[in-house]
Amino acid sequence: MTLQNGELSRDQLLDSQAHIWNHIFGFIHSMSLKCAIQLEIPDIISRHGSPMLLSQLVEALGIDQERTPFVYRLMRLLVHTGFFVKQSVSTPGGGDEEGEGYSLAPTSRLLLKDEPLSIRPFLLLVLDPMLVDPWQHLSKWFQNDDATPFHTTHGRMFWDLAGQEPKLNQQFNEAMASDARLVTTIILKHCGDAFEGIESIIDVGGGTGTVAQAIAKAFPNIRCISFDLPHVVNGLAGSKNLSYVGGDMFEAIPKADAILLKWILHDWDDEECIKILKRCREAITSKDNRGKLIIIDMVMKVNKGDNEFLETQLLFDMLMMSLVTGRERSEKDWAKLFLNAGYTDYKITPILRFRSLIEVYP
Repeated sequence: MTLQNGELSRDQLLDSQAHIWNHIFGFIHSMSLKCAIQLEIPDIISRHGSPMLLSQLVEALGIDQERTPFVYRLMRLLVHTGFFVKQSVSTPGGGDEEGEGYSLAPTSRLLLKDEPLSIRPFLLLVLDPMLVDPWQHLSKWFQNDDATPFHTTHGRMFWDLAGQEPKLNQQFNEAMASDARLVTTIILKHCGDAFEGIESIIDVGGGTGTVAQAIAKAFPNIRCISFDLPHVVNGLAGSKNLSYVGGDMFEAIPKADAILLKWILHDWDDEECIKILKRCREAITSKDNRGKLIIIDMVMKVNKGDNEFLETQLLFDMLMMSLVTGRERSEKDWAKLFLNAGYTDYKITPILRFRSLIEVYP
């Protein structure tokens, strides 16, 4: 309860302090998880096949035994945040500490190297110093004329640097491919009818072709093209119904019944999005129900009970502000873009929790 003189009560003061501290130290969650991934702790525990004692984990890590207390403290935090689980282990003559082992929580299975739906590459991209450093310059960016905090930090736009830095380009492509595998698994299983009747489709900004490959495999009768910048697709080999084409989506897009934009438009501001959307509309050849634009992106919406997903959307929106010129959009924002780009109708299917499948008709 607030005191009459405007000061905080004891509970409010201490609760406020804890709330601020948890946000100050929020980066420790990310960096501790990154450390565990770089040490391959999830993979080590997975290969062990049963709850793993701390002593066994330290031995498998191949580090000095004197580091054991520090490994324990790292794992204690990651157990608390839900990435690992502690379970009792029967060990003859073992002490209390030796009687508890670590196993994977469901979340940590998505961080395994060999997991087909792993998001490990995405974690390593976003927590790379090149992408973390711009956050140190956020307040400086607000006071200058640079397009993004990334530009303030590195002197170049994200896309320009990715085209010149092989490491960043590789990290980005691997991160997008890992996300594409997870997304297409869900989309093709639960929204496969969105592709029914289509004879050709262009995946614009398709990277190394993960989405196009999945569509080509699921629908052998659809001619699929993964379309991206030349430096992204150069040297990539297609298959019977899959090919790669290099180009610039702001200039022209190959013709097809349907155009796919997965996680593309949130990278760009409204003016640039309208240019992309117009190029897509020009590329749609079919005038019947097959002719459409398929967008996989966020639709920001506040629903009771969905606070965690809303927070994810808000964090992604800040990420877009830091790295590129884009943002996450509400349905009203999307509708305005579609109208200004000359489209007549759209349908939103919220199949991906904080992302949706949007079908847009010319």
